[in-house]
Amino acid sequence: MRKIVQGIVTPLVTPLIDNNTLDIAGLERLIEHVISGGVHGIFILGTTGEASNLAINLRIEMIRQSSRLIRKRVPLLVGISDTSITESIRLAETAASFSADAVVSTPPFYFVMDQTELAEYYESLVPQLNLPLYLYNMPVNTKISFDPKTIKRIAENPRVVGFKDSSGNAPYLQRVIHEMRNCENFSIFVGPEEMTAEMVLLGADGGVNGGANIFPRLYVDLYHAAVANDIEVVRNLQAKIMNISSTLYTVGENGSSYLKGLKCSLEILGICNGFIASPFKKFSGQQYGQVKTALEKIMRICE
Repeated sequence: MRKIVQGIVTPLVTPLIDNNTLDIAGLERLIEHVISGGVHGIFILGTTGEASNLAINLRIEMIRQSSRLIRKRVPLLVGISDTSITESIRLAETAASFSADAVVSTPPFYFVMDQTELAEYYESLVPQLNLPLYLYNMPVNTKISFDPKTIKRIAENPRVVGFKDSSGNAPYLQRVIHEMRNCENFSIFVGPEEMTAEMVLLGADGGVNGGANIFPRLYVDLYHAAVANDIEVVRNLQAKIMNISSTLYTVGENGSSYLKGLKCSLEILGICNGFIASPFKKFSGQQYGQVKTALEKIMRICE
């Protein structure tokens, strides 16, 4: 079986007008922006998509509208993470009904599980899904990390087709790559964009990078340079990406700074509304100005 996607997958923000309303015009502009930037796939309802803070009916609407707007031009991956397996299955059924290509799942994130329980959860979930599944490691939010051997056990089911790691732990991800080295059809993606080039050089299949919402071509170029082992180009592009992460994502210096900086940047660019789902609030005043100044400098660098 051919891999569903390799390269840069944009973890799409969810453009919102308020807590209950999608910014559909903004969603269309955003999708056109990232596709024209050459991304290889789109992932909705992940961390960057604020899925855990969105009502189920709004997540279903995001699936419907995204599928309609993407029109199968790139693979569509849909997050189905939830504390309830029933809701995860419901989201997966919706994704399948709107012709998504795969679903993505973090472990349930309230009660703490051990590795056996984690494996058993997915051994129960996967047979109930109509689409291939990517495992999603986000230990800072789920309180558990997939042991490499647990990944291999879960992936004995061929419908488990890949793994996305957002731990930011390079030695850990290398252990996963090593453990899964003989699984030809299993894809491994890295979340933190600061690590993408390094991990692609060492065997990962690509990156799921939030900055590709703003500067899709930059991340696509970085991926292609890493695949070509063009270290000089990688170093040049990596410096630009570090500039993004050290300025746009650090305003306010709190846990929500990345998401607020990302959505604020998209609003400044006129792509979509910058509204953040509760419990957070979007940047305004001085912080909005800081993002605007940083974004203008980065745009000059990236020209």
